[in-house]
Amino acid sequence: MVLMNKNALIIFTRNPELGKCKTRLAKTIGDEAALEVYKFLLQHTANISKQIETNRYVFYSVKIHDNDIWDTDSFNKKLQKGENLGERMENAFTELFNLGYEKAVIIGSDLYDLETRYIEEAYQKLDSHDAVMGPALDGGYYLFGMKTLLPNVFKDKNWGTETVFNDTTKNLKDYNIHLTKALNDIDTFEDIKPYKALEHFYK
Repeated sequence: MVLMNKNALIIFTRNPELGKCKTRLAKTIGDEAALEVYKFLLQHTANISKQIETNRYVFYSVKIHDNDIWDTDSFNKKLQKGENLGERMENAFTELFNLGYEKAVIIGSDLYDLETRYIEEAYQKLDSHDAVMGPALDGGYYLFGMKTLLPNVFKDKNWGTETVFNDTTKNLKDYNIHLTKALNDIDTFEDIKPYKALEHFYK
């Protein structure tokens, strides 16, 4: 896809396979229900992303799928590369900055609370800030944006734990950072209980 503008949106997605996604949630509601919840959240993420005026890149965890919800008219498809989540994110940002993008924002794919306004806010705030972070209520983050690759933000983190957000802010203490609203990403049964739209998956 030709550069339409200088903004890139990175979406990290785990391939939706039975028994291999939302494993903590599956302990309570079972593998099949957890897979359906994840597919629902992926579709929500795709719908939100399509509303953003940006170039969109889906980075698959294992294998690129041709005919799925990430249609090639709206999304560029790539494969995550790296030994851990930090390496994979750093490589994705590096690749897109090397393509000539001036702002890049990464989002997760498991937030029912995700809205276009948070992503649009990130691009807007990057005009006057070095980076933008969207804190997740579990201590991680659901959004991260920057204009150039900042040092150490993806290194030496205990990914998937409650320390990630705080450790990342320590890396960025000398930079001008904007925080978007803290949101709930869905990993456990407790995380899905507040949402009526998800009830039919486990009731």
